[in-house]
Amino acid sequence: MRISARTQYALRAMVALAAGDGPLPAARIATEQDIPRRFCDNILLHLRRAGLIQSARGPEGGYWLARAPELISMADVIYVTEGVEPPAVFPGVSGPLTEILEKVHDHEKALLQEITLAAVVKASRPETKWRLPAPRPVE
Repeated sequence: MRISARTQYALRAMVALAAGDGPLPAARIATEQDIPRRFCDNILLHLRRAGLIQSARGPEGGYWLARAPELISMADVIYVTEGVEPPAVFPGVSGPLTEILEKVHDHEKALLQEITLAAVVKASRPETKWRLPAPRPVE
């Protein structure tokens, strides 16, 4: 899977929101996560329309997660920003590649669904050693 700059920015913004304690203004997210401001505004709008975050205007306003960070996976964010491509079907002698690439996609999706925003925030703490979740068999 290729992760675009847009998706990397979206993941950084979502982790910032997961680590925050209340609404965060877009300007703060953009500055702290080194995201170009207009790009950040566009990404936050997209994430809000997808139902991953909520927002409020005003001096006490900003953005916050729509669900607990334990309930939002990296896959949730990536699929909102990248979309989901239908699996390719290859003809003739390359036909078996169809099934192989489907399995790769299934493993990738399973891993990304297991890594939550809460896990990423926890891994950012100095006392925590990051570990990927143990892979689950994909059938």
